[in-house]
Amino acid sequence: MGRAKKVVLAYSGGVDTSVCIPYLKKEYGVEQVIAFAADLGQGDELDEIKKKAISAGASKSLVGNLVKPFIEDFAFPAIRSNALYQGKYPLSTALARPLIAKKLVEIARELNADGVAHGCTGKGNDQVRFDVTIGALAPDLELLTPAREWGMSREETIAYGEKYGIVPPVSKKNPYSIDLNLLGRSIEAGPLEDPFEMPSDEVYGITSSITASPDEPEIVDILFENGYPIAIDGELMKPVSLIKKANSLAGKHGFGRLDLIEDRVVGIKSREIYETPGLLLLIKAHQEIESLTLPADLLSTKFNLERQWSDLVYKGFWFSPLKEALDEFINYSQKQVNGTVRIRLFKGNADVIGRKSEKNSLYLSDMSTYGSKDAFNHKSAEGFIYIWGLPSRIWSWINKQK
Repeated sequence: MGRAKKVVLAYSGGVDTSVCIPYLKKEYGVEQVIAFAADLGQGDELDEIKKKAISAGASKSLVGNLVKPFIEDFAFPAIRSNALYQGKYPLSTALARPLIAKKLVEIARELNADGVAHGCTGKGNDQVRFDVTIGALAPDLELLTPAREWGMSREETIAYGEKYGIVPPVSKKNPYSIDLNLLGRSIEAGPLEDPFEMPSDEVYGITSSITASPDEPEIVDILFENGYPIAIDGELMKPVSLIKKANSLAGKHGFGRLDLIEDRVVGIKSREIYETPGLLLLIKAHQEIESLTLPADLLSTKFNLERQWSDLVYKGFWFSPLKEALDEFINYSQKQVNGTVRIRLFKGNADVIGRKSEKNSLYLSDMSTYGSKDAFNHKSAEGFIYIWGLPSRIWSWINKQK
């Protein structure tokens, strides 16, 4: 079965991508498999992953540090978009996929490869994100998807890999499938496939349990400029450092755990556990500063478009005309989103307890107060209400006469 001869494989070190290496060579006739692992802030495991790819038969194993573009070009736009798929999931994993796919295409061009590959199965979302992105950026490249085509069960996949010396990273002691990057962790499979089963403490890795979190609350101030978080507690930080700080603060207090039923792109529901402490904290603070600095009609319109933006990213359309058009709207909306939000972290909660904007606050105390300095013209309300409710009264008059 001859297809591409030189293929760049998106490699994670898991069962499927590890088995993909010998499978591509033996079953597809690929001559060179170049494994690429993306460093998205997941830590020291990448050195081991690089070695694992070579031992599995890769002709070359590459690791690319994508942490900076991941946060600056993908995570920060998501914060400005208040991106929450189905109002809950902050796209911590979904945001990484178009970046990895883009890098696969770049490497394929640099090394004159005629194909790219991934190890996504036919049930997940990542296959869609990779396929759609690669198709948008490089429709001429051969796209190989062995894990979607080989028809093997998990047990058969592991057995196939063992023939080539591949040791499965999943065991009975650790039955979970985990994806990790700087934005957080996603956990599925094993006992979590029962949606009524309570997750055990071993599932979590970057957030404290309620019992283990501090017994005293912590107050945090987050400063925004043009919709971007730029400082925590008065300390200006670059995006990567700011995310790390937000993760540490929120995770310490047990904030950022999600246990939800999620509608996958392929039409099935899945049970997912997420730990995204810093990202959820920053989105919450961003929503609050927007409520202070944006007019009601813009807030309402942006709220509706945020859901569409989140759906597009979740479903793989990062590089699409509609997504780019929405980006332009969001960029314009953020010009006046400046100020500070104060949040109290305590026992799994992040409660907004204050907000201010010196230049862009639309909250006018002399208009909002009920005290002696009230500057609002109460008499104007009567005429306003008459005009405001006139369509309803006209409708009622006409239809009650019939």
